[in-house]
Amino acid sequence: MTNRKIYQTRLTDLAATRTLAEKLSHCLRIGDILALEGDLGAGKTEFCRSLIHALGYAEDVPSPTFNLVQVYEPAPDDQTTPSVWHFDFYRLEEPEEAFELGIDEAFDLAVSLIEWPSKLGPYLPEGHLVIRLEIAGDGDERLVSLEGDDHWQRRLAGVFAND
Repeated sequence: MTNRKIYQTRLTDLAATRTLAEKLSHCLRIGDILALEGDLGAGKTEFCRSLIHALGYAEDVPSPTFNLVQVYEPAPDDQTTPSVWHFDFYRLEEPEEAFELGIDEAFDLAVSLIEWPSKLGPYLPEGHLVIRLEIAGDGDERLVSLEGDDHWQRRLAGVFAND
């Protein structure tokens, strides 16, 4: 299946990033894989941070650049919030190293947020949602586009209808 652009907008500030993350958070389920693409400084980590907070995690959300993964687990009595595994593969040297981090477990049991997904090579599963961030304008704005297959097209059809 090929990915097609589902939605595109300009994020003028952090509040706009948080609003987009909030809208997307309502659609996410265990097993979803979000592949965040963009240059250094494009806002991938900030988008992940906003999404993790929108899912209800109140704790600090540091960049996983050096440890490669941060895991967020809901309270034991919370049956609605999915676990979130936030990966940053900028420093990954070989795609197989991702398995040492438990990425296959994340794919099955959590929402997976992956910065630098191209580093996974052939191990990035089909059916992921691409979130592409680009620096726009004077550098404070971001152009964001969501790209996905037919499954994501259907799931997100009504989410951004009024934008």
